[in-house]
Amino acid sequence: MNKVIIFSAPSGSGKTTLVKHSLEVFNELKFSISCTTRQPRGSEVHAVDYHFLSPDEFRQKISEDAFVEFEEVYTDKYYGTLKSEVEKIWNQGKVVIFDVDVKGGISLKKYFGEQALSIFIKPPSIEELERRLISRNTDDAETIKTRVAKAEEEMSYAKEFDKIVINNDLNIAKEEIESLIKNFIERN
Repeated sequence: MNKVIIFSAPSGSGKTTLVKHSLEVFNELKFSISCTTRQPRGSEVHAVDYHFLSPDEFRQKISEDAFVEFEEVYTDKYYGTLKSEVEKIWNQGKVVIFDVDVKGGISLKKYFGEQALSIFIKPPSIEELERRLISRNTDDAETIKTRVAKAEEEMSYAKEFDKIVINNDLNIAKEEIESLIKNFIERN
């Protein structure tokens, strides 16, 4: 059976760190590169971190029914998962791993059903989340304020995921993730 693992979390929860760790530990996983219309941050590279598209290019793909799921997170700020990306990974005999926002994670779980393990990464608190976003130094104060407000709402969706991992201690969170993934991959 083709499988997918979905990681979702409020921004700043440590989701990307845990996804990268999972990819290092499990050779059978392959990262699904999402599409976005936002600008690259820091050292992000097109077709490595994201497929960076213009809003018009993204809307064209929507009209072609090219996405498994997509979301307009803010006006003209789209994120989505291409069907072709998932098929390419499955054709390599790998398990797809997603790093997506909370609504995207819920949509992917609905789409893939039993083929999916959905994991919600929860920060220890909203205050800690805000501290992490500030220390990342990638967003201005207004953006951080918006992300924190959005995170409070996103936390209410945690129960819609198969598993919740609280990222208070990174090493403990890594161990939890490894155990969840190992059990899921080995399950028939």
